[in-house]
Amino acid sequence: MQTNLGLFLSKRAALSPKVEALVEVEKGRRFTYAELDARANRIAQVLQAKGVQKGDRVALLLMNGVEYIEAYFGAAKIGAVMVPLNWRLVPDELEFIIGDSGSVVLIWGEEFDDSVKALHGRDLPVKHWLRAGDASSLPDWADDYDAVTSAAPTDEPEIHGDEDDLLFIMYTSGTTGLPKGAVHTHGTMAWASLTINMTADMRYRDRYLQLLPLFHVGALTPATAAIHRGGSVIVMRAFDPTRVFQVIEDEEITTGLAVPAMLQVMLQVPAHKTADTSRVRWFMSGAAPVPVSLIETYADLGIEIHQVYGLTETCGPACLISPEEAIAKAGSTGPAFFHTDVRVVNEDGKDVEPGEIGEVIIRGPHIMKEYWNRPDATADTIKDGWLYSGDGATIDKEGFVYIQDRIKDMIISGGENIYPAEIENVLAAHPGIAEAAVIGMPSEKWGESPAAIIVPAAEGAPTAEEVLEYCQGKLARFKQPQVVEFTDEIPRNPTGKILKRILRERFPGPAPS
Repeated sequence: MQTNLGLFLSKRAALSPKVEALVEVEKGRRFTYAELDARANRIAQVLQAKGVQKGDRVALLLMNGVEYIEAYFGAAKIGAVMVPLNWRLVPDELEFIIGDSGSVVLIWGEEFDDSVKALHGRDLPVKHWLRAGDASSLPDWADDYDAVTSAAPTDEPEIHGDEDDLLFIMYTSGTTGLPKGAVHTHGTMAWASLTINMTADMRYRDRYLQLLPLFHVGALTPATAAIHRGGSVIVMRAFDPTRVFQVIEDEEITTGLAVPAMLQVMLQVPAHKTADTSRVRWFMSGAAPVPVSLIETYADLGIEIHQVYGLTETCGPACLISPEEAIAKAGSTGPAFFHTDVRVVNEDGKDVEPGEIGEVIIRGPHIMKEYWNRPDATADTIKDGWLYSGDGATIDKEGFVYIQDRIKDMIISGGENIYPAEIENVLAAHPGIAEAAVIGMPSEKWGESPAAIIVPAAEGAPTAEEVLEYCQGKLARFKQPQVVEFTDEIPRNPTGKILKRILRERFPGPAPS
């Protein structure tokens, strides 16, 4: 069988035509594999009729839903290259990605009319504009997505694209500088899906809850893996903590993925104490270190939290903690996935000793091909087949990896290396702290000192002095925060990663000497 991701859907539809493939929670729409495959064929036929050829880029600015999934698989069938767009970006940021990728088609949802209208007329490579939503407000320069796809045939299109051909270009979050486009092929995604299915406890007819936006690899890859395996993907258009537990109960959810910030806010919803979660086996969680206290709280609910570590550049997989080790090795993100090699190395590229902090490097058939139009950045990131992550970690004798923090976020205080995640993990266990982030604050005496930025809980909020006292005995003295600041919100990107750069701008210091 040709290694084309679009054919993965075709094959699953042939094997399991009546199995429920996709559920849209908000709209109440349900699609079997046969129905989803037919819809993917329709959008593929539409794109081909518009002259889209193998290698052409198709940008998506859509909320989670059937249009996103069908466009992804439909474009894959004809060898077109999907460019997921982060819908939280402003028009100028979207303009850069669309222009840098050379996207010739833009498919967007009516929620983003203002942004797209701001883009139309700019010097962009887009030739075809397809808009999903209420046709009564359709711009005269755009096609009605629903109308053109409904009129298209459901026949399988002529298949283009194989293992080494491009599947999608996913732009990194761009927390510093302009975003870079990680290029993945049909082969890298096929291996990523296979790797997840061979490592995680994913089963035929599982009901997988999709909470993250599909423009992120932590959403797109697990959804692909669920479809590959023959599960049902239950999609929420956007994360709504007040509804999650009702969805878990109504849709009989068995598995899912949520970043730690999502899991934390879900516990603030009263329904977490009353909802029937008995069918849920596990939730993966990543994008940031998962506090041990959070793992233990969900364990009390009967839900295993499996910390996962991965990157856009690895198409998702790097490390995963197993069900057997999730509590015994709490705090670890586990060993490498099945078809993956992971090492932790020092500045000379040599493996560190157990417990010593180094940089995580990853090798496997699922790592990206390159950064789009960035040979310099590609050469800096992929060396001798190993992808250098920029993340600091330790590794124990059994090969379990403990992520510490981004190396660039490391605090050097009086010559000592301090990783903020270690301090954040301690602070997260305080009952009066809803969220915490730690940054390095300039210090005349030490160079840098740890500063804790805290969102207090609704009840039992501590004073700054109480926070400092709480850390005593839990952290070495040089790791203890020297400054405590309070805020209403910790800034994060769409995948839940804390934007330390913004915090450093808001709280410039200096720390007291």
